[in-house]
Amino acid sequence: MTTSPAAFTFPRRPQRIYWETTRACDLACRHCRAEAVPEADPHELTHEEGLALIDAIVTFGSPLPHVVFTGGDALKRTDLFELIAYARERGLGVSVAPSATPLLTADALRALHAAGVDAISLSIDSASAELHDSIRGIPGTFERTIEAARVAREVGLPFQVNTLVCTETVDDLSAIYQRVIDLGAARWSLFFLVTVGRGQVLQAISPTRAEQVLTWIAGLTGRPGKRAPIVTTIEAPQLRRVIAQRRAARAADPDAEPPTGNRPAHHGGGIRDGNGILFISHTGDICPSGFLEIAAGNVRRDDLVEVYRDFPVFRALREPTGFGGRCGRCEFAAVCGGSRARAYAASGDLLGEDPLCVHEPAKADS
Repeated sequence: MTTSPAAFTFPRRPQRIYWETTRACDLACRHCRAEAVPEADPHELTHEEGLALIDAIVTFGSPLPHVVFTGGDALKRTDLFELIAYARERGLGVSVAPSATPLLTADALRALHAAGVDAISLSIDSASAELHDSIRGIPGTFERTIEAARVAREVGLPFQVNTLVCTETVDDLSAIYQRVIDLGAARWSLFFLVTVGRGQVLQAISPTRAEQVLTWIAGLTGRPGKRAPIVTTIEAPQLRRVIAQRRAARAADPDAEPPTGNRPAHHGGGIRDGNGILFISHTGDICPSGFLEIAAGNVRRDDLVEVYRDFPVFRALREPTGFGGRCGRCEFAAVCGGSRARAYAASGDLLGEDPLCVHEPAKADS
């Protein structure tokens, strides 16, 4: 790779900040990393503390991070729209991650659009209502999600579709992708299972199957007359390696056919937990991501910018040459780096090797 590794580090400010505004949620998703419950934690950040957090985010400076109000269910946060208004007033781009509950009404979607929300996320984990609802724990969530997508498209509110990738859902991915195109989603984000929270009751796919899925994703095309969405992976940065390998193979083959058709874009080079990503828990803990919930500080007592820029955990996560095993010696370490959350879940070492990957680096152990 000819690009400098520094091009894939984000030492000054994250690209995206995920604020878990509440852990309250009326679903019972079998993979929920937050282990959400119906009622709000009495220790979650207050309204005033939420406003102070937004002020702290602004001190990262330009270009400002994009903030995702997540949960739990962000709509269970009673001051959500006040927080959105303040964030927009301070110049922040905002997205919202609601849950498919009775709170996700057409009026709520119109209000999110009117509030200046850039996008929302909706979850589809199967092409069938039966499997999707069994994963989400509540009947009717599939149909409510499809209706929310229809309303969002109607009012002009961009949305992404999130899909869990595990043994129970992997065979449905092709059908889900066609559904994502038909719904008009701007983005499709595939969450490769990390066994944290309630996700420990589900089974991750094998590394070999993951490589097959990533290769399939890299070769996706849209359909005539239908815009292909941006496709990203969460906790599977190996997609960037697969794409780079495919490009290198085409460049080396003078007879290779150029890519054709309406192809989705793929984003996120180098971005991973703690490097371009920052997570704030419902109680204010400052963490590398929601799947790597290691508290490096708390916004109630610590300077958010200083923690991200200087705390040893965050600095280590931005130095892939310090990663262990194959991840540390991989020629794609800068652009990929492996899932730090999965490495931690598997071994207790957040700098360890990501067990999902099958790639054998060109550089051998010294």
